[in-house]
Amino acid sequence: MGTALLLSAVVGSGIMGERLAGGNVAIALLANTLATGATLVALILTFGPLSGAHFNPAVTLASAWRKGVAWRSVPGYIGAQVVGAFSGVAAAHLMFGEPLFAASRHVRSGPAQMFSEFIAAFGLLTVIWGCVRARSTFVPFAVGAYITGAYWFTASTSFANPAVTLARAATDTFSGIRPTDVPGFIAAQLIGAFAATGLFSWFAPKTRVLILCTGNSARSQMAEGLLRREGGDGFEVYSAGTKPSIVRPEAIAVMSEVGIDISAHRSKSVDEFRDLPFDFMITVCDNAKEACPIFPGAARRLHWPFEDPAAVAGSEEERKDAFRAVRDQIHARFKAFLPTLS
Repeated sequence: MGTALLLSAVVGSGIMGERLAGGNVAIALLANTLATGATLVALILTFGPLSGAHFNPAVTLASAWRKGVAWRSVPGYIGAQVVGAFSGVAAAHLMFGEPLFAASRHVRSGPAQMFSEFIAAFGLLTVIWGCVRARSTFVPFAVGAYITGAYWFTASTSFANPAVTLARAATDTFSGIRPTDVPGFIAAQLIGAFAATGLFSWFAPKTRVLILCTGNSARSQMAEGLLRREGGDGFEVYSAGTKPSIVRPEAIAVMSEVGIDISAHRSKSVDEFRDLPFDFMITVCDNAKEACPIFPGAARRLHWPFEDPAAVAGSEEERKDAFRAVRDQIHARFKAFLPTLS
């Protein structure tokens, strides 16, 4: 849906701008730029909490490389992005009375165009990784601002998105790109995205966090899922326990209620991580009732005691209420903790 609406904005504003500009290409490009940048901010704000607002295969692949997205999810994301992109082009054409699809004749070829797309994608991923690490709430505005600027400082008008590039080959309007020029654009975009991701991983490595409790079945599992989402790609998060068992179905259910899927998590032993360095070790066991694990090698140790919701008896809904309460307590603690790192 996000990619479809984005392409509707890109192509639709291009058609509108060209029709109203009376042949003035600069005015048409300005209209196209402002509509695209503003729509991009709105769409990231809308779909970010649902899917991460991945409208771009280059972003999805780079995020998977940094372990922000599971590789098994990548084909589904990219398939949805491509289908959405072509759907958006079709929607824009229908709104303006154009043929549903038409091969573009807009030539965008040559080394300068390819290098422009490298720069466009390189800059986009640099902006994303930089903002996600320090101020994730600014990402929608930073990305919208960057694309608005890159429309004008790159010779290619900053496609920076393989799905967008493929779909824009199917519109013979202001925003189009000749199909024979598409492979070069996509190659340059992917190279730029991975160059930025590799470079940023080198000079801004992730903060590594290990979350411990006794069974690694509920509290530490929910904390792992929450920190992965709240911390974004700036964190590498693991959880473990001294007596691993299973991930409690109640934990999976209440995390699903807030849009976090931990169904593929497994209960892990702390021994698996003995030889790994961590920036933070966070214990979440109830110090009144449990002995918290001791783990050497962490730079900073934090203890956040939470009652074990798995110990609560009662009906299924009463047990879930206990898990929800602990989930919300952990979430509140992370909300207070993350700004101190920035």
